[in-house]
Amino acid sequence: MRIGEVLAARRRACGLSQVELAQRLTELGCEVSNQAVSKWEKDMTQPNARQFLTLCEVLEIADVRGEFSGGRAGLLSGLNPEGRRLAQEYIQLLRESGRFALRSPVQEVVPLRRLPLYSLAVSAGTGQFLDGEDYEMVEVGAEVPEGSNFGVRVSGDSMEPRFHSGQTVWVRQQRSLMTGEFGIFLYDGNAYLKQLVARDGRVALHSLNPRYDDILISDALPLRVLGKVLTA
Repeated sequence: MRIGEVLAARRRACGLSQVELAQRLTELGCEVSNQAVSKWEKDMTQPNARQFLTLCEVLEIADVRGEFSGGRAGLLSGLNPEGRRLAQEYIQLLRESGRFALRSPVQEVVPLRRLPLYSLAVSAGTGQFLDGEDYEMVEVGAEVPEGSNFGVRVSGDSMEPRFHSGQTVWVRQQRSLMTGEFGIFLYDGNAYLKQLVARDGRVALHSLNPRYDDILISDALPLRVLGKVLTA
């Protein structure tokens, strides 16, 4: 397949006239006339390397070898038009996902932070969670959600399967939560990792593990919200 024939077909597929294609090339730093485009398409002359690469960008030619060999070579060789279309759609999905994007060789260095890490098991029953000295300072990086003020080491299986014994969850300190949110609570002298729920018009601390009953909050005992769990 002639180069000029491919260029003309792709230009028409993109809905561009020769004048419009010349304008697009000029906007991208390759100043050419529509007469030059006409000569390329008639194979009277050929674009130089820079012009050719810019043409491929404007005409959305991703598989250059495949396009100019009629599908006999290139990344998508051996595929019919429908197969080529599906392969290109999948490539676009990979781009849009962001998971496979090119990264700069010089990555931004995320500064380490030092945050207090508490243990629910040790703090339970003391009534002094966040107010005492029973914690350790740990260095954390980008793996810890922004806005975290402290961490809590989970004890027990009452929040399985989402939270596991020994797991560290990171928490933003705040005094209130919305129903359905997970938080760290202080109630009746004990510290808990639970989900805040409403049961029959009353507030309750819910365990995800069905083996454990909800803790109904009494009006006689204050419930203190220590923070919202940010760990997914």
